Amino acid sequence: MEIDEGGLTVTVPEARDGASEGTGGGIFFNPTQELNRDVTVAVLRAYRDREPRAASYLDAMAASGIRGVRAAAEGYDVTCADVDPDAVDLARKNLAENGLDGETVHRDVNALLYEHVFDVVDLDPYGTPMPFADPAFANARNLVCVTATDTAPLCGAHLNSGIRKYGAVPRNTDFHPEMGLRTLISALVRTAARYDKAARPIVSHVSRHYARTYLELESGAQAADRCIDELGYVDACEDCLWRESTRGLIADPVEECPECDGNRVLTAGPIWLGRTAEPAFARAVHEAVTDDMGEAKRARKLLETVAAEIDEPTHYDQHRLYKLWSESAIGIEEFVRTLREAGYEASRAHYRGTAVKTTASIPEMRAAVVDGGSI
Repeated sequence: MEIDEGGLTVTVPEARDGASEGTGGGIFFNPTQELNRDVTVAVLRAYRDREPRAASYLDAMAASGIRGVRAAAEGYDVTCADVDPDAVDLARKNLAENGLDGETVHRDVNALLYEHVFDVVDLDPYGTPMPFADPAFANARNLVCVTATDTAPLCGAHLNSGIRKYGAVPRNTDFHPEMGLRTLISALVRTAARYDKAARPIVSHVSRHYARTYLELESGAQAADRCIDELGYVDACEDCLWRESTRGLIADPVEECPECDGNRVLTAGPIWLGRTAEPAFARAVHEAVTDDMGEAKRARKLLETVAAEIDEPTHYDQHRLYKLWSESAIGIEEFVRTLREAGYEASRAHYRGTAVKTTASIPEMRAAVVDGGSI
């Protein structure tokens, strides 16, 4: 069937029953990932202003080739690769029917990456991206774009799978979208560091059932070491919601919560504790979203919130806080504004309507939004 996306017409496979979240077999097209693709195009536009020399783009798991087609329409020198010859034929057809130049390659992308260098490498696999991370970071020049759809392992819901795939201990916490994203970035940063490269996220988001991050590369052991210095651990109490982050690669798990003396404290890591986005670049990406994008409204709202998020590795759920306090909740915007007026950093989180990031502790939040004063 033909679909229109981003001002282009692309032939994609007919949707199958249950295919909206992917099956891992055959040529797959996921219509629910249009937001992901719209943001990708906006990132490519904004990145051209940041690094004008970035020209070549690899759509590493091309399938229908829709990502490659949209990148080619933005003027990138596109290569679409896939192990399925039917997918390669379809990507070639879609490029040609839109009057766009681009190379299509029937090849295992790991082998391809060890033979060729690309300025931008886009990994959008079914499930974990980690089997493709080593060659991507070894042979990408400027930017690696990564989607992970295996959110249960990333967030700690499938703990052993997360440990195996990501070389970390993710824990199933209240702030699981943040946990998943930071577990993913941690694994990618450590992979890049093996090649004496720093991989620093310049914009990231969690949407629906996936995490997406865009990592800019800088060569050099010292730069890689600076990224490693931004890894660490988070301790979180499941009872009173106390949490604390600590930089470093050697964990010192908390046995008892220092606030409530409870023993239900989870320690997760190593996760990424640095910024998951550069506010200025996120704003530039926001400006690069255009009305011909099918998810323009959602993309703008998402990027506006990402740009405004404070640099905190966890969030609090407002409803959970008010339940803990046995109080009636105020509006989320008023909640954030009140914390700011009390002198704390505070913002909403982009992935959940009731998620709040703040530098205030739980007693400080209660004093500000419930008691109307400071502690």
